[in-house]
Amino acid sequence: QVQLVESGGGLVQAGGSLRISCAASGRTLSNYAMGWFRQAPGKEREFVAAVSRSGGSKYYADSVKGRFTISRDNAKNMVYLQMNSLKPEDTAVYYCAANSRLVPGIRPIDYDYWGQGTQVTVSS
Repeated sequence: QVQLVESGGGLVQAGGSLRISCAASGRTLSNYAMGWFRQAPGKEREFVAAVSRSGGSKYYADSVKGRFTISRDNAKNMVYLQMNSLKPEDTAVYYCAANSRLVPGIRPIDYDYWGQGTQVTVSS
């Protein structure tokens, strides 16, 4: 089993940047594809970005493509989401998730382990 803890959320103005982090423990992170999801009040959890086990393949939702960058450091058991040009509609709780499959998925059901989430609020 792997435990995931997100950090780095906060309040930022529209157009600003924020980097959120996910620390993994319990199992070697390189055994998992990793993803970021978000959930706004009253909405379903949605896919944001994912990265393969090695970091060689990355996937993004159309809504964040070109603004967000997912990365991982397997030696440090860390996953990051760099968010630039933030918009008020990016406001949500952001969740880190681990997937034991070979290919990262874009559905919440594809992921086996989840963190507790970190709040990101973008003011207009």
